[in-house]
Amino acid sequence: MHATRDLTQGSLWKNIFLFSVPLILSNLLQVLFNMSDLAVVGNFAQNGAQALGCVGSTSNLVFLFTGVLMGLGSGVNVLTARYYGAREPDEVEKTVHTAAVVCALAGVLLMAVCLLLSAPVLRLLGTKDVLFDGALLYFRIVSLGLPALAIYNFGCGVFSAVGDTRTPLRFMMLSGIVNLLLNLIFVIAFRWDVEGVATATVLSQYLSAVLVVIKLLRSGEWHALRLRRLRIVPDKAKMMLAIGVPTAMQNAIFQVANLFIQGGVNTFSPTVVEGNSVADQPNGIVFCMLDAFYVACTSFMSQNYGAGKRDRVLKSYRVSLTYACGTALLLSGLLALFGRPFLSLFNRDPAVLDAGMYRLNVMCCCYVFAAVMDCTIAASRGLGKTFVPTVIVVVGSCLFRIAWVYTVFAYFHTMISLYALYLFSWVLTGAAEIVYFRRVWKKLFPATNSSLQTGEYIVK
Repeated sequence: MHATRDLTQGSLWKNIFLFSVPLILSNLLQVLFNMSDLAVVGNFAQNGAQALGCVGSTSNLVFLFTGVLMGLGSGVNVLTARYYGAREPDEVEKTVHTAAVVCALAGVLLMAVCLLLSAPVLRLLGTKDVLFDGALLYFRIVSLGLPALAIYNFGCGVFSAVGDTRTPLRFMMLSGIVNLLLNLIFVIAFRWDVEGVATATVLSQYLSAVLVVIKLLRSGEWHALRLRRLRIVPDKAKMMLAIGVPTAMQNAIFQVANLFIQGGVNTFSPTVVEGNSVADQPNGIVFCMLDAFYVACTSFMSQNYGAGKRDRVLKSYRVSLTYACGTALLLSGLLALFGRPFLSLFNRDPAVLDAGMYRLNVMCCCYVFAAVMDCTIAASRGLGKTFVPTVIVVVGSCLFRIAWVYTVFAYFHTMISLYALYLFSWVLTGAAEIVYFRRVWKKLFPATNSSLQTGEYIVK
């Protein structure tokens, strides 16, 4: 049985659920990379609280660069799914091989940038002196894994585009287990601190990248990888980057705004900084689970758009949005009830837990609005529209947050005045994204012309 799945046939409620579950599990395992870092150093390092702060204070910076690679992966996903749905194997082959080269080069370039600029950026963020050396060491080592992460995200984009979400799950499960075991060995047996968990993360990332490449090399499907065919096809690179770069910029700029928030957090005591780092862990779990439905939305809409199935395109968005919002509400309730025991897995200091729960309680009120915003962005992306949604995010959830930090937060200088910006930015941005998506939909599918020619696809 082939692992690929035709997303243009069958029940959308059933198929989107079956498509998303392996992605959810895979994303959860990927989040465990960073979570296990924090759990191990927080509980077993010689100076657990300080090591925890070192790792946690770099989280937004790490997500800044990994978000760029995830954005490029989305470009791979959309374009591959479109050609796969239109039944154009030659175009799929050109897209896959172009994407492999582009993503690998992007990973190497970002690694070089991180290694060169890590120290001044950490200083710019106001990293505490007591945490600076450990944070710098952790970030530089983790940066060495960016080429591997680029290849893994490329593979995930290809596999999900053809309906195969189980393969990335198997690879992430294996590399996640290896990461956890290496964390324990390096920190407990070797007595390493932040360098131990960073090294474990990098080694496990290269393992997952190698597994992705081997699987694609052995594949007999349209999306198979052949080393002799690796090349950049200009028109495919242009189309992929037209989708991926705005998404990458959106992810990067989002994290830039979050860096300003981290700067605001850094103005409080080290206990608050550590509590904020601990509270990031359930935050990461929620968003990685919701992300599975966004990928499903993009993949299903792209394949059905390529196949010219108008009704399934719109229904793919509605079903994905329902799943995402329902999951957000469920997770919010669970975290409100069981958040403190969960946070205690990473740090048992009551003061740190109090600070972490303060942020977590605010975030539980906001997740559903983030789901609406991001799923609508994914829907526009599935139709090949990325530039305007990115501009909306930059203004509504990035520039707005930065302005909030320097106005509302600067005036009140309280934790609630800082964390409230999440709610306001997601509500405003989500509303704008919905308005834009409705306009795009009416333009692409006017009431007098409800059909779309198979394979018609122009990236603008």
